[in-house]
Amino acid sequence: MQLKNKKEFTLPFHDRELKFIVSDVAGQANAAVIGQYGDTSVLVTAVMGKQDKATDYFPLTVDYEERFYAAGKIIGSRFVRREGRPSDLAVLSGRLIDRSVRPLFDSRLRREVQLVVTVLSYDEENDPDFLAQVTASLVLSISDIPWNGPIGGARVAYSSSKGFVFNPTNSQAEEMLKEEGSFDSFFSGTQNRINMIELGGKSVAKENLQKVFSDSHSEIKKLIAFQKEIVSQIGKPKTQVALKETDPALKETVRNFVIPRLEEALYGEKEKTKRNNSLSQLEEELYAHLKELKVENLADVLPIWEDAINDIVHKNILESGKRPDGRKSDEIRELYAEVGLFKRLHGSALFSRGETQALAVTTLAAPGSEQVVETMENSFKRRFMLHYNFPPYSTGETGKVGMPGRREIGHGALAKKALEAVIPNQEEFPYTIRVVSEVLSSNGSSSMATTCAGCLSLMDAGVPIKKPVAGIAMGLMTYEGYESGKNDSDFKVLTDIQGPEDHYGDMDLKVAGTKDGVNALQMDVKIEGITLDIFSKALDQAQKARLEILDVMLKVLPEPKKQLSPYAPIIMLAQIKPYQIGMVIGPGGKMINGIIEKYGLISIDIDDDGKVFVASSNPESAKKAIDLINGMTKEYEVGEVVEGPIIKLLEFGAIVDLGGDRDGMIHISEVKNGFVNKITDVLKQGQVVKAKVIKVDENGKIGLSIKALSTTKDQATDTKTNF
Repeated sequence: MQLKNKKEFTLPFHDRELKFIVSDVAGQANAAVIGQYGDTSVLVTAVMGKQDKATDYFPLTVDYEERFYAAGKIIGSRFVRREGRPSDLAVLSGRLIDRSVRPLFDSRLRREVQLVVTVLSYDEENDPDFLAQVTASLVLSISDIPWNGPIGGARVAYSSSKGFVFNPTNSQAEEMLKEEGSFDSFFSGTQNRINMIELGGKSVAKENLQKVFSDSHSEIKKLIAFQKEIVSQIGKPKTQVALKETDPALKETVRNFVIPRLEEALYGEKEKTKRNNSLSQLEEELYAHLKELKVENLADVLPIWEDAINDIVHKNILESGKRPDGRKSDEIRELYAEVGLFKRLHGSALFSRGETQALAVTTLAAPGSEQVVETMENSFKRRFMLHYNFPPYSTGETGKVGMPGRREIGHGALAKKALEAVIPNQEEFPYTIRVVSEVLSSNGSSSMATTCAGCLSLMDAGVPIKKPVAGIAMGLMTYEGYESGKNDSDFKVLTDIQGPEDHYGDMDLKVAGTKDGVNALQMDVKIEGITLDIFSKALDQAQKARLEILDVMLKVLPEPKKQLSPYAPIIMLAQIKPYQIGMVIGPGGKMINGIIEKYGLISIDIDDDGKVFVASSNPESAKKAIDLINGMTKEYEVGEVVEGPIIKLLEFGAIVDLGGDRDGMIHISEVKNGFVNKITDVLKQGQVVKAKVIKVDENGKIGLSIKALSTTKDQATDTKTNF
């Protein structure tokens, strides 16, 4: 690659070269870098707006752009051959980068900052996420945009047979994940802390989670050192951007008014709605008070108000262990679960933890209902789906209802990751499975409520999951998280965060798994990051909570139901040879459609490997169709003994029905020993006879012989016993 003013930086990293190229490409951005790892390449750009935005938050956006050309594909609608709405996988990749870089921006920044990741080349083995994250870090680091990086990221897979593998290829990770106890993870962090975790696995042991936490941080430090070296050579001075500051006099006035009253507003009511009403009333009183004082800059009041609540929540938990609803640090809110709520549904469950409430519904369908997924990275069929809906009424608000946003996609993906590890394989349970979670009420960690409700709904539907799964959200309070004036390393890990702890806390760590280990982890922070001590403490408390929740769930439904809902389809499986698929389908689908119509089936689906799935509302119809398909595709061998009725008599022989629309021919000379004058002298139409296969030609025609079975010279006597 020859580019104008090109500068190239290379680091050997786990058997491949990590390469960064800085040039005149995308020269109007604040900074742009092309990252390469293997034959995967990404372009990451960073742009900061010229003016402050009138918002009460830092406006950061991360857009992850898949390009089909990167993988040499032309996919999409026949009529629109271009990229459209980002795939769920692209949204999740963008969220991974956002959650990694956001904590290192000053939250008082009001300039728009946009990171755009464009995948230019994909070699199908080196995951773009790792490359995109570390390239994004370098772009922000060498730019003039104020940011407290760099950071690094490491993808780590584990299995008992391979151990820990850093930056595995996709095929390596896929193979490793077949083992129990395995996982695939991504850790991000600074020089001192881990600030983002994404992990999916199969009952992962705590000691392996602790080890990957420490070992990944060592790899992260190598990437940070490499970036710092690049920054020292080409980094731009950071722009001095005015931060959103508040008038000290206004700050003092606001805090003097609200601090004495916040204790009662925050801790006087345990229910979210009542607490919010108390806070809203206090906020109204504050603004009325400020208007009496003729304060003009009321737009600056909200950040002061938020900081005051943040400080009192931190102070009470850190110094006295006092939570807004009075619970102990490791105590879960009241739990409730129920299954089988609606007769017509295949499986349903309601799960509540405090005021967080999720209704999960499981629907079973034939394999043909699998979701066809086409992305830049791969094309595949998704057999297990989990969709998460978060309507505005769940928080007592009004708003738009429609397509899921990034939050809904992210929460659904986390719950899916937690449950996917226990879904039976297709041979054991040949159904397409869709779980939909309707969040009916939300007050902290609806994704983990979705996991619990989803697990129960699967069991209610009769899906033979390997182990029950539950999830819990862990929080954190540190002195780093508020203006206490202290430089204290003390911390408090909170189990089952809700309300103010969720909004003002320093960490959101969601842990889901079975009684034996962890299936899914997801963490993001509002501070620089967490240490191993914090992580270990959180895992211990999460395990205690998970077991308590599982105990409640299993009292409601101890195991998956043995019988499927009468409203679920019956699916039966046949196995044929791949070259026989055309025979079953027939010209223009005539044969397969005929079978569906004949037996009143829902569908027949055939995989490329020859698996045939027959779906019907009637088990007898499904069985008849399976028998027909097995008969159609049976490969007869010379010497094999068969039995069937005579369906036609000819001058020169008889035709025997072998089932499955197959038949065989008994030549008149093969009926018995000796001369046969007329076929009707020996055989009759409808007579059931046994015969031996004596010939199978290349066209599948079968020659049969009755006399080959004879052990006596008088074949006529033997055949008469078959009437």
